[in-house]
Amino acid sequence: MFDVTRYAIAAQSIIDAGRFLYGQGWSPATSSNYSARIDAEHIAVTVSGRHKGQLAAGDVMVVDLAGKPVQSNARSSAETLLHTVLYQAFPEVGAVLHTHSVKATVLSRLLPPGEPLRLEGYELQKAFSGVETHESELTVPVFDNTQDIPALAQRTGEWFRQHPEQPGYLIRGHGLYTWGRTMADCLRHVEAFEFLFECELETMRVRR
Repeated sequence: MFDVTRYAIAAQSIIDAGRFLYGQGWSPATSSNYSARIDAEHIAVTVSGRHKGQLAAGDVMVVDLAGKPVQSNARSSAETLLHTVLYQAFPEVGAVLHTHSVKATVLSRLLPPGEPLRLEGYELQKAFSGVETHESELTVPVFDNTQDIPALAQRTGEWFRQHPEQPGYLIRGHGLYTWGRTMADCLRHVEAFEFLFECELETMRVRR
């Protein structure tokens, strides 16, 4: 069983995040999915197909770390395993956000196949937990989009177990995944990534 009070707190953090991210244009319509940890065995996650700017309590459900619904007949996001693999790999993670912004989607399509996005020299890199100087390189892997979510979850999980310091990744033509100890940390990461993505796209434009 899970604690109902902790579920309510997690669900409200997801609802609030949805309103903010939708308002920024980073989670249009029913795209994106969000989650927050309840305890060591359960997470709260958005129900599939719900408008992220209009989330209510009934749009957030509970699943275990295998992605199976707990006390619910609702269906969670098809990408739930991409959330649970992160909670399994990193016990300190308290929230995971997946967004579908224009900048993340376009930039992921422009990067050469097999190459990550490398961010270096930006002051805002310090917005990410554990980064203390702009004189560092932040590597953002880009995974090819696929409908085989279990396989993608395995690939992403393996990569981040080997690179635990990295705070996010892109799915080509799809969007951003990032996480943090708290929902506030996670939202800060989304904002920082969006700024950096815009800087990279503008740099590409100017250099043409």
